[in-house]
Amino acid sequence: MDFKDIQSAWDNENTDKVVLPSNLEKIQTANTPLEKIRKNLKNELVYQVLSVFIIGFCPFLNDFPQQMIVPFYLLFSIFVAVCIYYLVKLYLFYKRLNNTALKTKDNLYETYFDIRLNMELYKTFGFALTPFMVLFLVGFLNYKLSEKSEIVISNLDNSYLGALFVIVAVSILFMGLALEWWVHHFYGKYAREIKKVIDELKE
Repeated sequence: MDFKDIQSAWDNENTDKVVLPSNLEKIQTANTPLEKIRKNLKNELVYQVLSVFIIGFCPFLNDFPQQMIVPFYLLFSIFVAVCIYYLVKLYLFYKRLNNTALKTKDNLYETYFDIRLNMELYKTFGFALTPFMVLFLVGFLNYKLSEKSEIVISNLDNSYLGALFVIVAVSILFMGLALEWWVHHFYGKYAREIKKVIDELKE
C-alpha cells in the first residue's frame, strides 16, 4: 500500500464518533445530572415497592369488615399487576443508566432520549394507578363514614353522590398535577441540564 492508498483510507475513515478534548469535557459535565437521576430512580423503586406492600396490609391495619376484604384484594391484585409491569420497565431503565458511559455524542443523545422516554413511561405509570388510588380512597372514605353514620354504599342520596363526584374529580386533578410536579422535580430538570450540554455541542 503506497502513500496515496494510506491517505485515501484515512480520508474515508468515519469521524462522526470522534470526540475532541473540549467536547469530551462538555460531555462529561452531563454525568452530574445523570448521577442525580440514577439516585432518584433507585430511591423511587425502593419506595414504590414498599408502598405496594403497605397498601396490601391496609385491611388489617384499619380493621376492615370481612365482607370488604375479598373485593379489596381483587382490586389490589390488579393494582399489583400494573405496578409490576411498570416497575420492571423502570428497573431495566435504571440498569441501562448504570451501564451508561458518557464518552461520545452518540452516548449522550441515546441517554437523553432514553431519559425522556422513561419520563413519559413514569407519567403513564402514575396515570394508570390513579383510578386504583381513587377507588381505594372512595372505598376507605365510605367505610369510615359508614362507621359514624347510616350512610352505606347501597343507599346513596343525591348529596352523597355529589360529594363523591367532587372527591373523585379533585383527587384525579390533584394526582395529575402532583405527578407532573414529581416527574419535573426529580427527573425533568436534570434531563434539561443534559439537553443543555447537547445544545452546547451543536454550537
